[in-house]
Amino acid sequence: MAYMDCLAYCTASSYQIKPLFESLKHQGATLYRDVVHLPIPGISIGDIFYFSYGATVCWGVTPDQCQQFLDQAKAYEEQPLIPEEMDIDEFTFTFGDVPKIIEDEIILPNRDVLNRLAISHGLAQSVKLGTFEHAIRRTFQFTKRIPQDLAKQGKIPLSRKEIRKKMGALFIERNSINLHLDILDTPEFFWEYSELEPLYAMTNNYLDIDTRVEVLNQRLDVMHELFEMLGNELNHQHSSRLEWTIICLIVIEVFLSIWRDVFHFI
Repeated sequence: MAYMDCLAYCTASSYQIKPLFESLKHQGATLYRDVVHLPIPGISIGDIFYFSYGATVCWGVTPDQCQQFLDQAKAYEEQPLIPEEMDIDEFTFTFGDVPKIIEDEIILPNRDVLNRLAISHGLAQSVKLGTFEHAIRRTFQFTKRIPQDLAKQGKIPLSRKEIRKKMGALFIERNSINLHLDILDTPEFFWEYSELEPLYAMTNNYLDIDTRVEVLNQRLDVMHELFEMLGNELNHQHSSRLEWTIICLIVIEVFLSIWRDVFHFI
């Protein structure tokens, strides 16, 4: 039983999917809603699927060959990711009587390209979710000392400028993820091809996407709490500064009052 490669990448925030499709039409590309399918000539089972949210799934090609197709789409990437922000999954595939995924080996029921597209939806969502998970981990690494310092010292030892910078970073990351979470829902493709949804569900279950989304949402909640903590610290610093300003003004007023009384007595 021969096995071939199936590779999934997320290399950008999104693709300009219609211009990408137009650039590939002369190569026999097909547009399925927000997915471009490019068949690879000369290979019995060779397909590239470009997803609008910056993910690509390659079937029947080597990693080096897949990289050529990723490079071909670079001109249509929006907000390209640097290597440490990307996510990659590697599988093998073959054909069998019962479709399933075992130990990163995909068993396809037949050679119908739509079966590969249905599974590709799950693979693409997984690598997109992987980029969100990487971003959350980087953000927590960036801010991990804040709760520790608060627990040890009872305050956050940062200037107002530093706190604002961390609040800005948290806000940008949280909003960026929140704005894209809907792409992890069941794709609209299955409204039209409902008979293929079991293949997508099989992939979704194997990659544990629902549980990972739940964990991601919990971490976003923690980010929100951290954002509020920083906001409260800013308010506390502002209140403390006002209190000291008022105290200083009172001291000055008392000093001047005493000085006037002494001067008047003299």
